[in-house]
Amino acid sequence: MKPSSQAFQVLATVTDYTRLYGLPAPAHPLLTLIDLRRSRELGQAAGAPPVTAPVILQFYSVFLKRGLNGPLYYGHQPYDFSEGVLGFSAPGQVFRVDESLDISGVSGWMLLFHPDLLARYPLGQRIADYTFFSYDVHEALHLSAQEEQSLDSLLHSLKLEHERPIDAFSQDVLVSQLEVLLNYANRYYHRQFLTRRTPAHDLLTRFEALLGAYFAPGNQLPLPTVHYFAEALHVSPAYLGDMLRTLTGQTTQQHIHHRLIEKAKQLLLTTSLTVNETAFQLGFEYPHYFSRLFKSKTGLSPAAFRFSAQ
Repeated sequence: MKPSSQAFQVLATVTDYTRLYGLPAPAHPLLTLIDLRRSRELGQAAGAPPVTAPVILQFYSVFLKRGLNGPLYYGHQPYDFSEGVLGFSAPGQVFRVDESLDISGVSGWMLLFHPDLLARYPLGQRIADYTFFSYDVHEALHLSAQEEQSLDSLLHSLKLEHERPIDAFSQDVLVSQLEVLLNYANRYYHRQFLTRRTPAHDLLTRFEALLGAYFAPGNQLPLPTVHYFAEALHVSPAYLGDMLRTLTGQTTQQHIHHRLIEKAKQLLLTTSLTVNETAFQLGFEYPHYFSRLFKSKTGLSPAAFRFSAQ
């Protein structure tokens, strides 16, 4: 199957993901934990065919998978599970399952959480520091038995909280438990890849670093353009666009818009700036252009998004 011949399916929430795979709706709209063996059994019972079209994930995922036999693609690059079992992905990134993938013996779990879960918390600002979510990482982590047991214990605690009725403290507890899990994953990641070095010529890695720095907290810069990033990377806009489409399935402008909208959400939820002031903070000359873009990407106006999160 060639990715270019398939339409990308955008998944806006974890609920959409569970619906796509015929799973029960999650107890929390922004986070869910999936038992892969159970989901495989449900899919087989329902006669659901495997989803092999490229999928643009709109959430973070942490997945521990055993028993995979066949290729899985992260962007347009193979994600190697041959030695490891623990993998990661970030919003706006593309996954594709090869038609030859054998999931008959798959087991493990998958934790999915939407960026909006973190928007009001320091973790939302720091999650970019967890570099294992980057496209630059193409190998799953190999875990020792003790490390896997530690993660299973953390997942069990998170699962218990996730299944409780939602109250005023649910999100605080879920985010704090999630941060502990990510800190453990960070320890294991650095243990495995301590000697790993990113090649200086890796254009994709440099682009992501530049994009992250542009939208870093505290920066108030003009609205970024494709030409700005191409010039900073010493390539033509066309070359940069071709590279990103080849490796990620998305254009330069789509990458910029994704980061822009995520920063807008953080400003709307964590500051008292008006919608117009938020637009100016993001570099928009005319606030109605910001409102139009925000609604086209989220389905809500900036004011409605802020109100819905209260």
